[in-house]
Amino acid sequence: MISSERLIESLAPDRGLAEPVYKQMARAFNKMLETGEIEEGQSLPAERMLAERLDLSRTTVRRFYEELRKDDLLSTSRRSGAVAKAPPRAAQRTGRLKGFTDEMRELGLEPSTRLLSRDIVRDRVIASVFNRPSTAHFLRLVRLRLGDGAPLSREIAWFDLTLAPEMADWNVEGAAYHHLAKVCGVRLGESEQSIEAVLSSDDENVAFGFDSPQPCLLIKRRTQATSGQMVEYVESTFRGDCYTYRLTLEPCARN
Repeated sequence: MISSERLIESLAPDRGLAEPVYKQMARAFNKMLETGEIEEGQSLPAERMLAERLDLSRTTVRRFYEELRKDDLLSTSRRSGAVAKAPPRAAQRTGRLKGFTDEMRELGLEPSTRLLSRDIVRDRVIASVFNRPSTAHFLRLVRLRLGDGAPLSREIAWFDLTLAPEMADWNVEGAAYHHLAKVCGVRLGESEQSIEAVLSSDDENVAFGFDSPQPCLLIKRRTQATSGQMVEYVESTFRGDCYTYRLTLEPCARN
């Protein structure tokens, strides 16, 4: 756990920057929390003490603490005062196909979605992924997926309208897998998923509120219908500071 002296030094702003001082301090705090320098439960200096040590106004320090509370990174108790909180992490177990909505509810989080764009497209690259002719049409959705109101993933999904033409009229409410089954009559079969480490793109920085590229998990999923034809291709970028994948490993049989 970082010492109180080191914490105060690390929060010192660069007064030559145009960025507001309280924003600089919040960014520095977030970085220390992500790297483990600040641990959950660590007490922060009182507003008056921090203002005096950094030669700042109480108003500026108060806005800094308010910024942390807004992001649910700070709690207050009578005994310890302001206390650091670790950002919530969604921990997903692999091995079973389920949509984001079911996944969040299993984790005890309230799922929600912001639709960023919805288009019917023809794309030769995507058509080749689906093994369809270049003239095939796909529903392309770009969505921001949230758990308990916090943005966790920016998702780009394509659905094959040759196999599921009813998806063209979907209002993008509810779960896509439910709509595929109940409205389109498409039964889902196997799904192949890969996970890789990436840095967030410019669009993802905007979606997640990052000031600079941050570590993320890029999850690519190809889902087939029981007929064997691919019906969905998804690329989801999850925030590395809020998302964990868990695997259950079985012991190898001994010869």
